[in-house]
Amino acid sequence: MTRPPTAAQRRVIDSADPVTGRLRGTETQLAALVKRGLAFRHPRPPHDHFLTPSGHRVRETVPEPAAQAPVAADSGVFAARVGGEEAPADTGPARVREVHSAWQGLLELRRMTHPDGATDRPCGWERAHLVQAAALALEAAGHSPEAGSSPGYRVRATPQPEAVAVHAPDAETLRACAITLEGTGWQAGEYTEPRTRRRYLLASPRRA
Repeated sequence: MTRPPTAAQRRVIDSADPVTGRLRGTETQLAALVKRGLAFRHPRPPHDHFLTPSGHRVRETVPEPAAQAPVAADSGVFAARVGGEEAPADTGPARVREVHSAWQGLLELRRMTHPDGATDRPCGWERAHLVQAAALALEAAGHSPEAGSSPGYRVRATPQPEAVAVHAPDAETLRACAITLEGTGWQAGEYTEPRTRRRYLLASPRRA
């Protein structure tokens, strides 16, 4: 179960720069946020700390009063829909805001971690979380994940390094997913599964 940030950690997150997500706090507080995936330490001097997409998501949420119970397992940590969930997908306004906030946070993470400040290609966090990163790009662009009885995309890990497989219910949806990924810094090519003969995308983050 994912624990919510402590009160002290929450204060550090809430006081982050509203545009860049730059954090100020003690070394212990910042290290704890990094450990939980809510912040990262910039590799270049002066080695400031900034919110990750999950950290931005926490800042967007309103903490529940302590008297309310118990906090949901995924509270405070954003997760993109990878497709294949049994429950119907949440498409309400709150989810739309969450996805938008996470995507904006990811673009800021790209800008802060690329030496040239580029936002048109994936960053190190995305390379370390390929499935979540590709799913976020698709969900942020308005694509629907497969959920319950509703068709949609599915993003899955592959044995190939730095590559994910994207499945879709039809050729048109598959091509639309490819266009979205290519437009957000990924390379995507169509392939055919030998056993089922179904078409799918093999996508990997672009380096340049």
